[in-house]
Amino acid sequence: MRFIQEFKSFAVRGNVVDMAVGIIIGAAFGKIVSSIVEDVIMPPIGLLVGGVDFTDLAITMKAASDGVPAVMLKYGKFIQTVLDFTIIAFAVFMLVKGVNALKKKEEAAPSAPAGPSREEILLSEIRDILKSK
Repeated sequence: MRFIQEFKSFAVRGNVVDMAVGIIIGAAFGKIVSSIVEDVIMPPIGLLVGGVDFTDLAITMKAASDGVPAVMLKYGKFIQTVLDFTIIAFAVFMLVKGVNALKKKEEAAPSAPAGPSREEILLSEIRDILKSK
């Protein structure tokens, strides 16, 4: 019974709920980033580099025989994955940079200076009264 109570207190703790929300939002954000990269960024890059795809590059270490598939070192897949990661990282960097620029513009907007507080007004009135005596 104590085990169940400990689990319940752990599961409903604020940090766990916040973490769950973060994971869900992170997964949704991952889909957005994937769509930006695959649907917006990669097509123009594909046009620029002529549709280069490294995934077919491989070294056959042992040829296929008698129904046993070939043993291959698929270094092209690795190169393509590194290239995709670099493009995704750059896209996320640019996205974060844009969001930060918007935040800076928002923070840079001058706010009206606050007037003197009630205490400051009373103290200045007292000072003026003392000066006049």
